[in-house]
Amino acid sequence: MVSLKTIAEKCGVSTATVSKALNDQKDISEETKRRVRKTAEALGYFPNAAARALKTNRSYNIGVLFEEEAGRGLTHEYFSGVLNGLKVQAEKLGYDITFINTCFENRKMSYYEHCRYRNFEGVAIVCADYSDPDVLELMNGDLPVVTIDYIHHNCTAVSSNNIQGMESLVKYIYGQGHRKIAYIHGQGRSYVTKDRLASFYRTTDELGLKIPEEYIREAEYLETKGAARQTKELLNLEEPPTCIIYPDDTSLIGGRNVITEMGLRIPEDISVAGYDGTRISQLLHPKFATIKQDTELIGSEAAKRLISAIEKPRTTLVERVVIEGTLIPGQSVGTIEN
Repeated sequence: MVSLKTIAEKCGVSTATVSKALNDQKDISEETKRRVRKTAEALGYFPNAAARALKTNRSYNIGVLFEEEAGRGLTHEYFSGVLNGLKVQAEKLGYDITFINTCFENRKMSYYEHCRYRNFEGVAIVCADYSDPDVLELMNGDLPVVTIDYIHHNCTAVSSNNIQGMESLVKYIYGQGHRKIAYIHGQGRSYVTKDRLASFYRTTDELGLKIPEEYIREAEYLETKGAARQTKELLNLEEPPTCIIYPDDTSLIGGRNVITEMGLRIPEDISVAGYDGTRISQLLHPKFATIKQDTELIGSEAAKRLISAIEKPRTTLVERVVIEGTLIPGQSVGTIEN
């Protein structure tokens, strides 16, 4: 690694002069500054991050809280897309990202304590248990925080447009002739679920559909067993639905397996639709009808908003940023003649 001493020797000046030139101090001539900077650039010099932090009192480091309860971690397609968008945009703006943990030298620390210990300038909460006191402490603290798919009074939130996405999906299914539409939704405590479920009811009301209570079921996101069980119960009803909407494309696979085991065909005997627009949803046959979420843009917008809050705190407002999704018709929703 190129040092100040190497640059000084090359330029025939002292290391103190090099330091002053690189930090644009006034007691060095402009000609010396230009010569030192040109040499530093030619040699591939980068300032030491620790030294820069001491001088500027800034780390240019963002903490990322990612506690994903489904156990898929970074293999989770939705969150991996969000994280990649966040990382790429943060790096473009000159910041690094570091995952937050709660253990250091066998000592338990809170999320907030870890952020202070690492001197993070802000935090992106990508996935977490928002009822956890440690998460609440972080959101209510004095660090700039942006959340993904969760609304909090103290933080800017970036999310997919779940209301519009569900409306588009229901109207598409209705347009295919379906009037008996069931919805297996994710965990009820989730803001994502609340938005999608409200939109489902609002849209079906607008279309004049009467949805029986037994058509509305709950299964965990990204978990095939619960979706499979609920699918079987729906199909065994005296008046089964003609189309089932699932919490996400992964859960739909659980329903698809049950449908196949029961000797039924998609979409000839039963239609299905998912959510997220994952790669696997378009590789299976038939391709799933689904809503594709722009995960890269969600992550990118989160990084932009957070860094703006860090660098321009006096002009920062708490906002709700909504990213539009896209309907993918697929082949899993058949046509019914009415």
